[in-house]
Amino acid sequence: MTHPIPTYPPNNPEATADSPRIIPRSDHHVSRANISRNALKVLYRLKDGGYQAFIVGGGVRDLLLNRQPKDFDIATDASPEQVKALFGNARLIGRRFRLVHVRFRDEIVEVATFRGLGNEDLESEDRQILDDAGRIIKDNSFGSIEEDAWRRDFTVNALYYNIADFSIWDFVDGMRDIEARTIRLIGDPETRYREDPVRMIRAVRLAAKLGLQIHPEAAEPMARLGRLIDSVPAARLFDEFLKVFETGHALESYRRLREHGLFEHLFPATAAWLAADDSRGEAGGCRNRFIERALANTDQRIAEGLPVTPMFLFGVFLWGPVQDRANALRRTGQLSEVQALIDAGIEVTDQQIARITLPRRFSVPMREMLQLQPRFSRRQGRRASVLLEHRRFRAAYDLLVLRTELGDVPAELADWWTRVQTLSPEEQRREFNGGRGGGRNPQRSRSAEQSA
Repeated sequence: MTHPIPTYPPNNPEATADSPRIIPRSDHHVSRANISRNALKVLYRLKDGGYQAFIVGGGVRDLLLNRQPKDFDIATDASPEQVKALFGNARLIGRRFRLVHVRFRDEIVEVATFRGLGNEDLESEDRQILDDAGRIIKDNSFGSIEEDAWRRDFTVNALYYNIADFSIWDFVDGMRDIEARTIRLIGDPETRYREDPVRMIRAVRLAAKLGLQIHPEAAEPMARLGRLIDSVPAARLFDEFLKVFETGHALESYRRLREHGLFEHLFPATAAWLAADDSRGEAGGCRNRFIERALANTDQRIAEGLPVTPMFLFGVFLWGPVQDRANALRRTGQLSEVQALIDAGIEVTDQQIARITLPRRFSVPMREMLQLQPRFSRRQGRRASVLLEHRRFRAAYDLLVLRTELGDVPAELADWWTRVQTLSPEEQRREFNGGRGGGRNPQRSRSAEQSA
C-alpha cells in the first residue's frame, strides 16, 4: 500500500539548529512493519540501554517516498565502544569515522555515533581534519543529534525516526524537500562539495534513482567544481561507479552526469569521444545512442533480476576511444588489426583505471571482449566455429550487437551471429563450412581455442 507524501501539520513550529520540527506518528506513515526486525532489535537494545536511537538517512527518506529501503542505518548518542559493549555480534570498523557493524545471519545493521561539527581542541585525536582543498580526511568528531543533522549532506537524508515515540525529527526542512521532491544540500553547496567532491556524484545518483530534481543552488557549482573529482581516490570512484551504473538507474544517471558536467571527470576519454557527436550538432548522435542503449539494457537486466558485471559497461565506455587509438596505431605502424586493438586496449584502459580502479578480475575479461571484435567478421572456418565457444563470446557478442548503433558493424553481420546461436550443432557445422557438411564441431573446440 502506498501513501501520499506527508505534509507538515500547520501548527508545527519552525525548525532551528537547536530545535527540531517533530512530526508525531499520527502525521506520517513510517511504520515499524516496514523496518527490518534486526534493525528494530538494535534500536530497542540501545533504547533499553539508556541511549537515544534513531533510524536516519536513506531508510527514513525511502519510506517517506513509498519505497522499500535496502538497509537501515542507525544513529545514537552512544559511543562506538558503548555500542559494541551492548552487542556480542558487533565489531568496530572505519578509520576516517568509526562505526559499529552489528552482524546478523542475513543482515548487517550499521550504527554511527552522532557526529560533531569538528570544533574540538586541536590536540584531540578525535577532531575533524581537512586537507588544503577543504576535503575531510579524518572525522572522528562526535557530538549531539543537532550537530549530526547539520553535518549530513542532503536535507532529505537528515530525517530521524525516533524509536522512543515513533516520531520524525527534522532539523533542516527535509520534510519540505521530500514534499517538493528536491535534492538540496545542507549548508553552502560549494563548501560541502569541497569537503567531499563525491557529494556531486551522490546528488546526481540520488536524483536519478528517486526521480527528484537537484535544487538550482546545489546544481550551479557542479560544472565549476567537477575538477575536484579528479583527485578522489580511484578505488573510491569504483565504488561510486557500481552505485551509479549497477543499481537499476544507469541511463538516467548517465544523462544527469553529462548534464552537470561530471561525466568527463569519470571517463575523460569517453567524454572526448562523445564530443565528436556534439561538435557536429549531434548531441543525441550515434555514439551517445550506443552508450544509452547499453545502459538501458543494463537497467532492464537488473529489473529482471539478471546479473550484470562492471567489465561490460567499462568496455562499452572505452570501446570508442580504444577503436580510435587502434586506428591511429595502424596508420603509424605495421600492426595488424588485432594487435593494434590489443595495444590500444592496454593503453586506454591503463589511463582510465588511473581515474577509476577496475580490479584485474574485470579488466582482463574486458580487454578480451574488445579484442574479439575483429573476429566476428569471419564467418567460415575453424576460427569462426571456435569463437562461438570462447569464454567471452557472450559479452563480445552483446557488444557486437550494440555496435550496430555506431554503424561500424552491418546489422546483417550481427543478425547472422544471432541466428547461428539458435542452430543445432550439425547446422552450425554447415554454416561454418560454407553450407557444406562436415567441419569441426564447435561444441568440442573450447580446448583448441584456449590453447590457440
